[in-house]
Amino acid sequence: MIAVGGAIGTGLFLGAGERLNSAGPSLVIVFAVTGLFAFFIARAMGELVMHRPTSGSFVSYSRELLGGEKAAFVAGWVYFLHWICSGIAEITAVAVYLHYWSALREIPQWTLALFALLVVLGANLISVKWFGEFEFWFALIKVAAIIAFLAIGCWLLASRHPVQGGEAGGPQLITDHGGLLPHGFLAALIIVQGVVFSYAAIEMVGITAGETENPRKVIPKAINSVSWRIVVFYVGSVLLLVLLLPWTAYSGDESPFVTLMSRVGIPGADQIMNFVVLTAALSSCNSGLYSTGRTLRSMGLAGSAPHFTTKMNRRHVPFGGILLTASFYLLGIVLNYVVPERAFSIVLNFSAITMIGTWAMIILCQLALRRRVREGRAEDGGFHLPGAPFTSYLTLAFLLLVVVLMACDGDIGTWSVVCMPLIALALWAGWYAVRNRVTALAARREGPEPEPSEATGTSGATGSSEATGGTAAG
Repeated sequence: MIAVGGAIGTGLFLGAGERLNSAGPSLVIVFAVTGLFAFFIARAMGELVMHRPTSGSFVSYSRELLGGEKAAFVAGWVYFLHWICSGIAEITAVAVYLHYWSALREIPQWTLALFALLVVLGANLISVKWFGEFEFWFALIKVAAIIAFLAIGCWLLASRHPVQGGEAGGPQLITDHGGLLPHGFLAALIIVQGVVFSYAAIEMVGITAGETENPRKVIPKAINSVSWRIVVFYVGSVLLLVLLLPWTAYSGDESPFVTLMSRVGIPGADQIMNFVVLTAALSSCNSGLYSTGRTLRSMGLAGSAPHFTTKMNRRHVPFGGILLTASFYLLGIVLNYVVPERAFSIVLNFSAITMIGTWAMIILCQLALRRRVREGRAEDGGFHLPGAPFTSYLTLAFLLLVVVLMACDGDIGTWSVVCMPLIALALWAGWYAVRNRVTALAARREGPEPEPSEATGTSGATGSSEATGGTAAG
């Protein structure tokens, strides 16, 4: 449920409207193709988890499989940057959704975004248990809403029920408005960069492994079920959107689900759907704070992040990393104050760039693990990325294509790619600033897993649950 909650968010509920308006029904195909590669990422993450469950996730795997602390430093901070941008996008979306109700339209967008940040911060700081409860119900609301939407949409199609102006839905809404590619193949290709963002957080199912009871049994089932559910929800929902209303009816100003439900003649349907997409955005931001808190703690224990990020409260919550992440979210509040109409698009593109880096690190770790298994230096966990290593290299090629498409965007996407050398320079400078401390800490450790269990504080090298695959703190 955490992985579903993290992955089904504003990329679908808000971003799909703008992409439908720019590329038309071809968005359905783009979601399907991108969903396949998201499945490959999730399975690669699962292969790593079955090798060694840990809440340090791919930061720990980068340390072990890609050349030590330098690789872990890069993986961790790139992931941190991704969730900074993604979290800002989510709290921006919350503010946009709240403005749908007339009673809240006079409140500045930045104020509503700040309110959203305080809500998810409180949920994360209470305890891991309470975070799980909040996230379960957040995810349940959005999943139930999507299932209901799919059921209502299928009924509208099957019954030929008129939608807006007496016109029933059907394939003619595609053929009569320019076909599947109304703006050509290039327009469809370009929106791949935005759709990639929609599948962000599917890798979180691996991060939760370190705080899951019996992860070797639970994680394979979770990865397989989460992957196909997300793809069905995304592709099925977008397909119904283009079959029930002309794609020209959608825009980036409001959720396409709200646009449709406001025109089907069901009283209050648009209000309910707007509440659902509001909880979806809060859910994704909630997941981001959870994820980065654990990732920063793993890095802090290795010396790659400030020592403050290692701090745990009595409920085993890494509040240091969570508070550091939340402090950076305040940049999003400033962005919502300065350019409220462009805030979402700006952070979405930067989030896509950093997420591509994270996914590439996961695939590289999977390739390195598979090579060690072949050489007899690691045990086979029994859960594999199908078709690897071919699918591994194909996924890396797809991610490279997305970067090229962003560079050709001519707008915010181009500037995001231009900033990549600056991000690389900052990572290089950061590594040289902390490498002596990291090296000193590494010299005092033993075993492959440097971080202690969150519950006991015992070293991973001396039998922690993270190193052995047993139950970790929760």
